Amino acid sequence: MAVRLRLTRMGRKKKPFYRVVAVDNRKRRDGAYLENLGHYSPLSDPIELKLNEERILYWLKVGAQPSETVRSLLRREGILFKWDLIKKGFDEARIQEELKKLEVIQLERKRKREQAQEKKAVEAEPEAEAESASEEKAVEEKAEEAVEEKAEAAAETVAEESEAAPKEEKASEEAETKEA
Repeated sequence: MAVRLRLTRMGRKKKPFYRVVAVDNRKRRDGAYLENLGHYSPLSDPIELKLNEERILYWLKVGAQPSETVRSLLRREGILFKWDLIKKGFDEARIQEELKKLEVIQLERKRKREQAQEKKAVEAEPEAEAESASEEKAVEEKAEEAVEEKAEAAAETVAEESEAAPKEEKASEEAETKEA
């Protein structure tokens, strides 16, 4: 029997969370599994990931193969790194030393990512202000154009009315002269 470490979907519609399970690879995604090894909740902030490291290492030792997604989760937690060290035959003290080095490296990467995000946010602020200022100017210009158009339209109607008034007066004068 070929065993895979993979995710099985739980939760309701559009609110998923997953169990990390050991399962016969011929079973369905959400079918019967051999053992529950942890859970993964991608929608929570920060992402919630809890794994039973001891049992995962056991399944890896007996030949279980992780799916791509589970492999990435195990890599994130450092379990694959530990498994690699075990396969190479390192003793427990050396493994712990290497894991501490890995933690330091991960903390440095995290700090660099945060600094890069802060830098992007600082650079984006002036652009956002410039965009909002340009949007405000565009709105003001449109408002001014609308006011000007209304003023022109009003001036044209006034001019038409003033032109129509003398014609009406002439027509009424002509009618009066004909009557007389």
